[in-house]
Amino acid sequence: MTPAPAQPPQPATARQRLYTIIFEADTRAGRLFDVLLIAAILLSLAVVVLDSVERIAQQHHTLLWGLEWVFTAIFTLEYLARLWCAPQPWAYARSFFGVVDLLAILPTYLALLVPELHALIDVRVFRLLRVFRVFKLTHYVAEYTHLGRALRASRRKILVFLSAVLMVVMVIGTLMYVVEGPENGYTSIPVGVYWAITTITTVGFGDITPKTDLGRLLASLMMLMGWGVLAVPTGIVTAEMVSSQHHGHPVTTRSCPQCLAEGLAPDDRYCRHCGHALPEYRRDTEPAAHAVPSHPTGPP
Repeated sequence: MTPAPAQPPQPATARQRLYTIIFEADTRAGRLFDVLLIAAILLSLAVVVLDSVERIAQQHHTLLWGLEWVFTAIFTLEYLARLWCAPQPWAYARSFFGVVDLLAILPTYLALLVPELHALIDVRVFRLLRVFRVFKLTHYVAEYTHLGRALRASRRKILVFLSAVLMVVMVIGTLMYVVEGPENGYTSIPVGVYWAITTITTVGFGDITPKTDLGRLLASLMMLMGWGVLAVPTGIVTAEMVSSQHHGHPVTTRSCPQCLAEGLAPDDRYCRHCGHALPEYRRDTEPAAHAVPSHPTGPP
């Protein structure tokens, strides 16, 4: 019996094409979209910064107000487009980036509803929330995904290291409270721990300083330990990033249309997180269709 001829892949719908452009950046259209959004984000942040300078805000109030609404309209259209083309809009809306995208546009609309009365919260509080737009940059730079993977892979080592640092500052802070005492500014153990944290992190505000020889010896030890505090977690994350580059899959912005998981490898046929069949991966070209792999049931 002659087998039935293979069915040609169905052309991608407008929703699928828009999903590829917005959620993935490994195509020409996707990269162009990302570059334009990055420019809009940076310009909108510049407007936020300039609006906080009273002299500039008074001289160019109308211009800054108009630019703010232009950027709000752009981000609103982007947010609605993401909701429309995402296979699971509610999952996207509840995700971290979905919340960030909402916070990028919500303050401008809230500013219209909250009257500038002394009895109510100042509208500038909502306007300052616009700085959340800076987190939108992580949508469009693949290296953020690489760094996020390295941080997740090394989280246990970092947590162990931080717990050791907390024990050290607790012990040294208590010793400083005993050695220096309230007469030298160490009025309680929490104050001693605060001094230990500012010293071991090499910040050293100088509002509390040891006066006794033993206290200065402990302070010297804390300062020397501060170098290691800065170096150890950096080395952990760096080693993890190098290891992932040599042994892991190349970092891409390829994402799963079902669960929105990002950073999938080019040769993945199914999502590693939910098992959903992935469309064919074509780097530097526009996918003609979201063709489902031929395997009929699920991941092999």
